[in-house]
Amino acid sequence: MDLAKTFLVAGLAFMLLSSCQSNGVFEKAAFFQKHEWAASNQPEFQFAVTDTNVLYHIYAVVRHEDAYRYNNLWVHFSTQSPGDSAKKQLINLRLADNRRGWLGTGMDDVFDHRIRLTQAPIQLKSGTYKFTLQQAMREDPLPYILNAGIRVEKVAK
Repeated sequence: MDLAKTFLVAGLAFMLLSSCQSNGVFEKAAFFQKHEWAASNQPEFQFAVTDTNVLYHIYAVVRHEDAYRYNNLWVHFSTQSPGDSAKKQLINLRLADNRRGWLGTGMDDVFDHRIRLTQAPIQLKSGTYKFTLQQAMREDPLPYILNAGIRVEKVAK
């Protein structure tokens, strides 16, 4: 299978799973045209919490090409919980190290990362949460980034 077909199959599989909200999981990503993420492009995601009796983990999800030049990705991550104002954090997402290379899973020249942002499971309030992502690298637009998003999942007991 050539690279274009492999990328198409992987992209279709990701789209089918990207907005899934079953079994306590929400995952959604924004796709970047021309495979570059401009700092002005700040995707927003909303997630409704109905089950407050469980704990959750929150992840950043990133897909990039092998040609991406950095070992990390700095991101402004904003969270607005129900009834509260938004809280913004600057987060360093580690994508590679010099010993092992890319830390995510890869197929051909495309790599996927699911990076946990919560150190320990957290309890969420009932209502709608809003998450916003903004790349904060010095290079703008940031080339070779295919998409970025969030994942919220229930922690198994």
